[in-house]
Amino acid sequence: NVSTINTKGENINISWSRDGNTIAVGNKEDLITFIDTKTNKIRAEEKFNFEINEIMWNKTSDQMYLTSGQGSIHILSYPNLEIQNVIKAHPATCICIDFDDSGKYFAIGSADALTSVWDAEELTCIRVLSNLDWPVRTVSFSHDSRIVASASEDHFIDVSCIETGQKVCDIKLEAATFSIAFHPKQYLLAYACDDKKENGNDAGNFKVYGFTE
Repeated sequence: NVSTINTKGENINISWSRDGNTIAVGNKEDLITFIDTKTNKIRAEEKFNFEINEIMWNKTSDQMYLTSGQGSIHILSYPNLEIQNVIKAHPATCICIDFDDSGKYFAIGSADALTSVWDAEELTCIRVLSNLDWPVRTVSFSHDSRIVASASEDHFIDVSCIETGQKVCDIKLEAATFSIAFHPKQYLLAYACDDKKENGNDAGNFKVYGFTE
């Protein structure tokens, strides 16, 4: 079955709560719509006066994290949607965010080409990865929270160790990458590239890279 919920404006980002009860959808006017997945009805709408790039709940679904064009992370309570904290994370726009499966860490990708890894409880930055040269568009943690992958318009995906910051490997590419995701139980990384075919036509390629444990 397919359910259609009409929202305001042009939607650009979406996120499920960890408990599966809510979907949040953000549009180009920085309005976030919260949809109850049990009733398929809009639960709340919240308009923000700053650029929002990505939205994500924490593991317990009682907080929502927003990456902003101000280089900060805004942490809201849920479902009250009250600002609990604003973290100045990067000097440039914060583009993407991901939580590890344990809820211990989150990572932020920024327009300054840096990926920062944070302690989710202390809200302190524990690692900054600087292996990319272009704005970081997407980040993903491995299932065991040991490594984090970051991708951009660079023709490689950076894969680094969280605890040490050391590079694990580069996944060589021939195009920009705007979406990556680790397998929830294995060392497999799926990624989508903006590849070009030899005849000049646009083509998107989806690939999976396997790691040796």
